[in-house]
Amino acid sequence: MKKRPPSRPTPGPAMARAGLARAHGIAKETLAALPAAPGVYEFYGDGELPLYIGKSIDIRARVLSHLREPLEAGMMRQTRRVEWSRTAGEIGALLLESRLIKARQPLFTQRLRSSRELCSWRCSLEAPQQPPALVFSRDVDFATADDLYGLFVSAAAARRFLVALAEEHRLCLAALGLEAPSRRGCFGLQLGRCLGVCAGGEDSALHALRLRAALQDSQVHRWPFADAVGLVEGDGPWSQTHVVRKWCYERTIDDSAPPGRSLESTAADFDVDAYRILVKPLLAGTCELVVLS
Repeated sequence: MKKRPPSRPTPGPAMARAGLARAHGIAKETLAALPAAPGVYEFYGDGELPLYIGKSIDIRARVLSHLREPLEAGMMRQTRRVEWSRTAGEIGALLLESRLIKARQPLFTQRLRSSRELCSWRCSLEAPQQPPALVFSRDVDFATADDLYGLFVSAAAARRFLVALAEEHRLCLAALGLEAPSRRGCFGLQLGRCLGVCAGGEDSALHALRLRAALQDSQVHRWPFADAVGLVEGDGPWSQTHVVRKWCYERTIDDSAPPGRSLESTAADFDVDAYRILVKPLLAGTCELVVLS
């Protein structure tokens, strides 16, 4: 009678993690040390520049999910080590991720760029019937202007936005300065996409009001404080204060950081990514703030 081979233990979570680590070249000790807490993580290959930078409210769970994702197998085969930086909360993780991606330009991360071509549509409050003017952050302080709508990384993107808005709300491309006016009215009027302000069929003041209403959801909010503020996040007894001035993330004050990368940062120009991270919690008052001098 043949002897049965000894049965093998059913792989459990610990064995599965160890197998993934060996398959992807990441030391199992590294995976075991990953914190189940908010922060930013970085994948490195054989070089000094990161392959990927990401953020999560649970670094450990997010990194392990990368190892299980078939579409990311190519990236993970190149990964040799994982480094991370803890943050006290999600906003800190978002701000740090944005800064690190811009600074290090990882190969597999969708790139966030500090663009010198950042632009917005200005609708003058003093002359509401004038066509919107395209202005650039290099010329206008986006943090203090009252009449800006939309944030775009290029003039072409800004134009596409306004054309789409005109089609949705039956606005006039000629009145918006996107098309040369003619006696017969704009091209949209001939297609029934314009209410006729270009041919005297709609009052220009009413068209201006409809334009401003259509733009309302894309308004760029001016900085609501006199100077810098500190946005405070806490994780038990540990807290961090993220210094923000005129929608620019400057640095994180942290006197007791746990192991990880340095969180020092500086910023001088309007940053569209930081603005999008900060605008809702700051304006809604859902975060703890301290006034800084």
